[in-house]
Amino acid sequence: MYLRGLTLLKEKVHNYKKYPFCIPSIREFDSLEFTKPVTFFVGENGSGKSTLLEAISYQCGFNNAGGGKNDLYSVESSTSDLGEFIRLSWLPKINNGFFLRAESFYHFATYLDNLAKEDPLFNYGAYGGKSLHEQSHGEAFLSLFTNRFGERSIYLLDEPEAALSPALQLAFLKVIHDLVSEGDAQFIIATHSPILLGYPDADIYDFNQSPVKRTSYEETEHYQLTLSFLTGRERFLYELFREDEEEGK
Repeated sequence: MYLRGLTLLKEKVHNYKKYPFCIPSIREFDSLEFTKPVTFFVGENGSGKSTLLEAISYQCGFNNAGGGKNDLYSVESSTSDLGEFIRLSWLPKINNGFFLRAESFYHFATYLDNLAKEDPLFNYGAYGGKSLHEQSHGEAFLSLFTNRFGERSIYLLDEPEAALSPALQLAFLKVIHDLVSEGDAQFIIATHSPILLGYPDADIYDFNQSPVKRTSYEETEHYQLTLSFLTGRERFLYELFREDEEEGK
């Protein structure tokens, strides 16, 4: 482990009605500890989990459009509104790592293709041996995970399950396990996936709570909703559709 914690610099915040401090989880935020090699951020869309992950990426010096320190390209709306308002605590400080944004992964793949055109020495060895655009979305994600991810690094992943089938999510869990088992990798992952959240002995922070609180896998809404659906699909859907019918009356 490398990143041990982060603190919101409240003395720098002058307007809590302005984004992102209007988000309940951010407004009530104080500090966060990282005690495990794998940490998950969970919560509804707009709950602040991706906002905080972007801020960590900003402080790490990674490209907030997606990539590491040396991936130099830009995408509109890829800046961090929270980045200058947090402080990271390291032991030890490292510079290696990667920030994955599922929503801008296409732009990262295009950036690599442009590098290949400009530099005859560039190769796709760290990305599965060929352009990420020549692979399916899920294959491209997994190629990145299995080829570029290595030792002594911190990985910040924003909804990596977006392009991964359930089978590939399980394959990704194996990638995480292999890297963590070597003792040199740390993962912080914002996700909606109950499969990824099932990674053993991980910390889970719930951004639906204000302030953000650590929770267990079984207590997450993602687990509970998925379990209810899978173990009682017909009843679950009956209640769901009945609510719609009653609202329409």
